[in-house]
Amino acid sequence: MRKSTKTTKKDFNKENILNQGVMMLMQQGYHGTGLQKILDAVNIPKGSFYNYFEDKEHFGAEVIQYYIDPFLKQLAAHLSNSDTDALGAIQCYFDELIEELERNNFKGGCLLGNLMGEIGDTSDICQESLQTAVNRYRDLLQSGLKKAQDQGTVRKDKTAGSMADLLINTWQGALLRAKIEKTSGPVLQCCQELLGNYFKP
Repeated sequence: MRKSTKTTKKDFNKENILNQGVMMLMQQGYHGTGLQKILDAVNIPKGSFYNYFEDKEHFGAEVIQYYIDPFLKQLAAHLSNSDTDALGAIQCYFDELIEELERNNFKGGCLLGNLMGEIGDTSDICQESLQTAVNRYRDLLQSGLKKAQDQGTVRKDKTAGSMADLLINTWQGALLRAKIEKTSGPVLQCCQELLGNYFKP
């Protein structure tokens, strides 16, 4: 019983560190975020950090996966909704992301995109984690677009995979513009042009 409680506390502490890591990396970037500030925020001694992560790079790699998980769950929940066709589910998902961006006044953007620009070619460990996160995202979008093709709402002369790649690439670029322009115009255009036009039969 005592062992189980200890494990639970360790998992709780690790999740707190990861959660704080997401917030600080969004606000200050990878290089601008010191481990001590994160640990101070969650009241964990610096020496204890290495009970959870090998080093800052491995911490960054785990933060990336921790960050993308809720987005994947959110998209999967929309796609599993039997009352909504697959293309409509994807559109609803992106509508929710845009609403969240507007509520946050476009601050932060996407952690994946931010880190791709900052450390995507300097940290092999984080680069691999970023690639894994993007591939997980792409695979889920691909499955949704394939389902939409089967339902007849998405064109079939392009593969679901190529359209998923195009959607991610365009969305990431649109997010960067939305962040600097502080307007939802770029992300709205991305969704309207692709989901509402180019992907249609």
